Amino acid sequence: MESEQNHPEQSKKDSIVAMLKEKSAVKQLVFDNTFETFSTLKDVLHELINDINDEILDTDRRIKLDYRDRGKFEAEAKIAEDILIFSMHSNVFEFDRDHLLWKTSYLQKNRLNSYCGIISIYNFLSDSFRYNRINDLGYLIGRIFINREKHFFVEGKRQMNCLNNFSSQVIDESEIKTILEKAIHYALHFDLLTPPYDTVKIATVEQLNAKIENGKLQTGKRLGFRFESDDILL
Repeated sequence: MESEQNHPEQSKKDSIVAMLKEKSAVKQLVFDNTFETFSTLKDVLHELINDINDEILDTDRRIKLDYRDRGKFEAEAKIAEDILIFSMHSNVFEFDRDHLLWKTSYLQKNRLNSYCGIISIYNFLSDSFRYNRINDLGYLIGRIFINREKHFFVEGKRQMNCLNNFSSQVIDESEIKTILEKAIHYALHFDLLTPPYDTVKIATVEQLNAKIENGKLQTGKRLGFRFESDDILL
């Protein structure tokens, strides 16, 4: 009787051990791959910015590009009046059940391939940081997913979207450079538009006082517009 009573507990313990050996080990590998990729991304981004600056030496110094390492999980690139923030999430994720990648044989054959680290690319206005306009808007323009085999998938706005075949392509310096060039190209084409009159025709005294003191009226590239309307595949 005693062994029968202990069996459910032992079975649960075996399940925990199995999950730690399989799923948790895979997630740790995914994190390591993502962190390694992000470190390479920083190096490639820094080099790319230096290369571009070499090409524009004879132009207005105010359009000079700048790179800044913001710590273990973030990097920043100032591109003229834009800033791109590259941010690696410290956790590992799985694609949601409605994601199209679940229809691929790559994930159907092995669910462990679906666990990915994420590197996000955000686009802000450089003036938002310069003048500490904390209410200004930034936009997620792309996300890089990296799995245990260093296969990667990019989703995002316009040309950032669907850059590759997740089932076969492996992330490397060349692929990273392509992603960075497309992100910079997109940011330069993503212009600041005048918001519709009706969205800004009324302002509170507090807003105007804040503007006079600190220039902090909320600003964003598509303020008053639907950002989703920019979702166009090339």
